[in-house]
Amino acid sequence: MGGAAGTTGTAGTSGAVTTAGGTAAAGFTPPTRFAVPGRIAVSSRAATLWQTAILTEIRRETPRVATFRFAVPGWAGHLPGQHLMLRLTAGDGYRAQRHYSLASPPDDTGHIELTLDHVEGGEVSGWFHTEARPGDVVEVRGPLSGFFAWPGDRPALLLGAGSGVVPLMSMIRHHRLRGLDVPLRLLVSARGPEELIYAREYGTETTPVFTRRAPEGAPVGRLSAAHVAPLLAERPPGGWEAYVCGSNAFAEHASRLLVEAGQPVDHIRIERFG
Repeated sequence: MGGAAGTTGTAGTSGAVTTAGGTAAAGFTPPTRFAVPGRIAVSSRAATLWQTAILTEIRRETPRVATFRFAVPGWAGHLPGQHLMLRLTAGDGYRAQRHYSLASPPDDTGHIELTLDHVEGGEVSGWFHTEARPGDVVEVRGPLSGFFAWPGDRPALLLGAGSGVVPLMSMIRHHRLRGLDVPLRLLVSARGPEELIYAREYGTETTPVFTRRAPEGAPVGRLSAAHVAPLLAERPPGGWEAYVCGSNAFAEHASRLLVEAGQPVDHIRIERFG
């Protein structure tokens, strides 16, 4: 998956969709209730078509992570939390495809953004981080999957680690741009401040958790019940819809903390990679 959260289920390895209960169901089609207010419903036909995407900007997020912005004139829109398939074609005709989460909000008309980790030995992420330049052309197909989507119609409790924060940032950006008053909270885990993706964008909705190095005066340690329990205690009317994204180990750990704190299993959505 090139280090950015992408396919729902085992990202970067298969297209399985992980349900709230942890089982897989292929070929999920987003129901109409996932349509973003004020925008067209996501077309299942659009998800089958390859479109040209022109790289317009590269922004450094951390020493090993960068955001790549593309112009995609025919993009039909997406929902926060969805992903796409990206395809590179070499001069000799060789092709490589990867799933990547969308970092941009739905209202960024005609443009999409992907935030990619530079994975050791990754042929697609390696190309983006070492060779890609504005003006380069790739192909994209999507958006894909509605399971992990958050249209802004219910309180959202987001837990992410490393590049697992990418689809969650799409949700935060959507929440801000629309001025939504529905509650939203984010717990984001990183090894240290220099590895915290989107560090400049977080606001009062976000609590960073540093596992190895922290700013002076801040605690160091793994995401724990002490982080999760207070958020479950302030459960809004109707309860939280929890979205967990990160490595397999983080997804298991974070979802276990949620359940132990009282979050219903059928209101936990998980996207994992690695």
